Amino acid sequence: MSLHEELSLHDCPYCGGAGLLEEEQGWCWYVMCMDCGAQTAQIAYKRPEERGEAASTAARLWNFGKIMRSGIGD
Repeated sequence: MSLHEELSLHDCPYCGGAGLLEEEQGWCWYVMCMDCGAQTAQIAYKRPEERGEAASTAARLWNFGKIMRSGIGD
């Protein structure tokens, strides 16, 4: 089972859009709203065995509502 299938993401707290777990070129994970672009911080990892924990942390931050949003009035 892939990390994308294992981790459950809530809807975006800003707009209610779907969150997408993204990996950035093999060094970090973050979650981004597919509608408004809000996202978590990038959770870095250095070793392959840290990869799953970094993805879980990004998902947990998203689900707790610890996200950033760039745009007017944010």
